Amino acid sequence: MLRDIVVILLVAVLVSFLVKTFLVRSFYIPSGSMENTLMVDDRILVDEITPRFGGYDRGDVIVFRDPGGWLPPSTAPERPPVVEAGEWLLSLVGLAAPDSDDHLIKRIIGLPGDRVVCCNALGQIAVNGVPLDEGSYLRLPAGQTAASADAFDVTVPEGSLWVLGDNRYSSKDSRYNQDQPGAGFVPLDNLVGRAFLITYPLDRFGLIDFHHEVFSGVPAPEGAP
Repeated sequence: MLRDIVVILLVAVLVSFLVKTFLVRSFYIPSGSMENTLMVDDRILVDEITPRFGGYDRGDVIVFRDPGGWLPPSTAPERPPVVEAGEWLLSLVGLAAPDSDDHLIKRIIGLPGDRVVCCNALGQIAVNGVPLDEGSYLRLPAGQTAASADAFDVTVPEGSLWVLGDNRYSSKDSRYNQDQPGAGFVPLDNLVGRAFLITYPLDRFGLIDFHHEVFSGVPAPEGAP
């Protein structure tokens, strides 16, 4: 009887580990850069497998590893080995997200080949010449109407993305990392997956809106097949 219980528990842990590794991962939100879409301490699930087959779209909310220089050096104090081991075990079944502070979450604005420009006379960002009406998700300070406090004009290189936070005046995103090795672009190889569900707190449980309709009129970049 005891052996059967141990086997069942081991199989359950293995299945959870495989799901976490190849299908879905759990993260928590450490900052307010995506408010009000995502709030500090929200816990989310990230789809790792679908984007591998279908790719990513403008508007997708993505989790990615630091391309280099986006995050400050870690100052977290060392924890007792037993605490580290316990969190590692919980992470295997998706009940902990110990590496959330090593990742970032933003919204895709530009795909490979896109020209992304800010801002026009109305304060809008344009992608391939089409202005975006981002009012459905954008959070701006009182009195501000421009989608970015800083102007930019970039063409996204192949294999990369241009990403911005929804809390546009409180997000250190592609705009503010152009002096880093990746020039503010996020390599596709750094992507973990697409965030799709808020799981906690329970009063915020629900699907994450990608607002694909905002980008529906954007044409493919020039020269695209």
